[in-house]
Amino acid sequence: MKKLFFIFFCIPNLFFSQSSMRLPDILGDHMLLQKDSEVNFWGWANPRSKIRIIADWNTDTIQTSASNMAKWETLLKTPKAGGPYTIQVLSEDESISIKNVMIGELWICSGQSNMEFSVNNGVIDAEAAMPDSENADIRFFFIEKATAAFPQDELTGHWEVCSPESMRKFSSVGYFFGRKLNEELNTPIGLINSNWGGTPVETWMPKDAIENVNKIQAEVEFLNDSEGWPRDIASTYNAMIHPITKMGIAGAIWYQGESNTPNANTYAELFTTMIKGWRLKFQNDFPFYYVQIAPFQGYGVPFSAALVREQQQKASSLEKTGMVVISDLVDDPDDIHPRYKKEVGNRLANRALAETYGQESTKYKFATLREQKIEKILSFLISYKHDYVVPLVSVYGRSGSGKSSVTRFVCENINDASY
Repeated sequence: MKKLFFIFFCIPNLFFSQSSMRLPDILGDHMLLQKDSEVNFWGWANPRSKIRIIADWNTDTIQTSASNMAKWETLLKTPKAGGPYTIQVLSEDESISIKNVMIGELWICSGQSNMEFSVNNGVIDAEAAMPDSENADIRFFFIEKATAAFPQDELTGHWEVCSPESMRKFSSVGYFFGRKLNEELNTPIGLINSNWGGTPVETWMPKDAIENVNKIQAEVEFLNDSEGWPRDIASTYNAMIHPITKMGIAGAIWYQGESNTPNANTYAELFTTMIKGWRLKFQNDFPFYYVQIAPFQGYGVPFSAALVREQQQKASSLEKTGMVVISDLVDDPDDIHPRYKKEVGNRLANRALAETYGQESTKYKFATLREQKIEKILSFLISYKHDYVVPLVSVYGRSGSGKSSVTRFVCENINDASY
């Protein structure tokens, strides 16, 4: 028994005997850390080795030790927005230097293909934005696509400074969101790109969160019947979100829902459960802003996209969430990927500027139906919240004969309208 104990006790030292000190990819050159916070800072080193962290904005040296399992973690106090800085991580015989570090506002950009959609995919007006995209105050973190059956400690990714080259391959919605925040707040912005086209919301949910959702068995059957994209529950969360849950963040933006049209009637419950699950894992009640999916005629289930949009609006009742509407930003209703991304990013930024950063002068709310009532045959009243003049309203309905013909009423530039 003593010999067995000796062997197991020595295993960590065998694994970490050579050049063992390292950091997760999210903590690397060109990174951005959340300002005015105590952020987690962690890595791996030889078991029981002493670790020192020196940030050149701080006069104090932070000290900690690696555990018997070679992991170490501590808190690093960040200053107000600024940079660039250098952070040194030292053990008894090794050192790592993290260069060109900025301090500012860090946001996650997640979802499926419309969030993933980059300038390289063909974004309207993107080329006009290229000259302004050389900006050292905006930092991108690219996460490689991966799935996992269980929550992971690490992922593969890297930081890049915003440039015409890096901007072309980053989420266009994310870039324009970050650029507007940077312009309006005069603060460095970090953007974490964690998205995968074709993924339903279930893959982005922590497993322990989704187990509490009603009708979960039906969801499992729906996911297992789909092929071609990640479909296992929690699989993208485990590999692409969980490894960064130690990071201090300002908030998240989200563009997803198209892959949940087959089970649209449960989307609000699933989506809000995901948001609450993320907040619990990050230990941060951060703001969460998202995009209502655009009109698209190619879904297999009739009216399923409208049901998802209705469910998305219902989800906005969750505290510190907000939705932006983009039904007017569709260049081709037969394309599931509208190419107007600058406006989408700007609308998300306007919402964040108003609700997170207190810029109340920002006009960001969309027209919301306040009331509709039938006053007589073929006559009804529609009115809208927020005192908006709605540029165009289309109302569709079947003819009284019960045939499939459609009657359409159109009225332009309205606030309260009668038909």
